[in-house]
Amino acid sequence: MKLLGIGSRISHSDYGKGVVINVSSDHYWVSFLDSGIETIEIGSDIDVIEAIREEVDTISFSDVETILTDILRKWSDVTTLVPLSDKWKGGNLILQPGDPNLSPKEIPISAFFHKIVMVRDRLRVMEQKINSSDLLSDQEKVDLQQYITRIYGSLTTFNVLFKNKSDQFIGDRGSKS
Repeated sequence: MKLLGIGSRISHSDYGKGVVINVSSDHYWVSFLDSGIETIEIGSDIDVIEAIREEVDTISFSDVETILTDILRKWSDVTTLVPLSDKWKGGNLILQPGDPNLSPKEIPISAFFHKIVMVRDRLRVMEQKINSSDLLSDQEKVDLQQYITRIYGSLTTFNVLFKNKSDQFIGDRGSKS
């Protein structure tokens, strides 16, 4: 079955006359004279008044966006979406210089939080690369892992920004420094 292209004119038993304005693999988006824009399944019982039979790209922008998002999640170093604690949403971080002649710097907390999450995710990737390395001895892996654990400990200050405790930084629980 050859798909109708954008601009094809049709008549539908429920909606009346209309023009195809978008096509996906499953649906036509049709602007009907009487009822506005409706989606109808391809293969629905319609009368074709005038068919436009150009090449039709049957993948929608939404489909492309979903596929791209899945690919980026699978292959990037960002492993999960991490929610910001509700109390900080819409808030700003204000950096007030000690010099009264200088202006404060204001940063959206969400942008700052995103940077913190990126640091956390990249540390996790570094951990995985260290642990799977064939070039490092077991002792070198342990030494590097201890540095990473200390880095996590230094970042626990930012745990207040995380909505879920499971997303927070965990340092070396045994040492008190």
